[in-house]
Amino acid sequence: MDDLESEFNLKVVLVSFKQCLNEKEEVLLEYYLAGWRGLVRFLNSLGTIFSFISKDVVTKLQIMDQLRSGPQQEHYSSLQAMVAYEVGNQLVDLERRSRHPDSGCRTVLRLHRALRWLQLFLEGVRTSPEDARTSVLCTDSYNASLATYHPWIIRRAVTVAFCALPTRKVFLESMNVGSSEQAVEMLNEALPFIEHVYNISQKLYAEHALLDLP
Repeated sequence: MDDLESEFNLKVVLVSFKQCLNEKEEVLLEYYLAGWRGLVRFLNSLGTIFSFISKDVVTKLQIMDQLRSGPQQEHYSSLQAMVAYEVGNQLVDLERRSRHPDSGCRTVLRLHRALRWLQLFLEGVRTSPEDARTSVLCTDSYNASLATYHPWIIRRAVTVAFCALPTRKVFLESMNVGSSEQAVEMLNEALPFIEHVYNISQKLYAEHALLDLP
């Protein structure tokens, strides 16, 4: 997993999410997962604050890597192909996590939910004034997304951890694309791609009634 621990650069994430959609607007899992590997490097670069999510994401990436290299790998080239295969062959636990606890649909859904939080958070950082508190931006984004799926004790611990986030300027510079102004420009370019991928995934999961998988 060395590639998950190397230095983060926002440009790598941008390239991955740019390549994520083919001409049919199918979400290509190779690039989706590559984008997440870049986001894990970003989370890790901020210290232990986001370890609650980055460790879980790494586990999910490992599950997806196994599926994409396994005997049914041809069904895991895109999100659409994976959903069609797993739903069509009853490989998804729709009501309780029992027979298929590590299905691709369930695994990507967890990544999908986390992507929404990061998208909202980075959008908040992008559009906020220089003196904005990143801890507040992060908490607001978390409460509007991932918090729904976490028990109270985790929500409490997470929001306390967010208080350790650096200033907006330092946070932007941690993206390794130059000054805070250059980081904002990169976010201007990257976030629409991330949002588009999220929206397509959200629609697909909604169409198959998969948004609330246990």
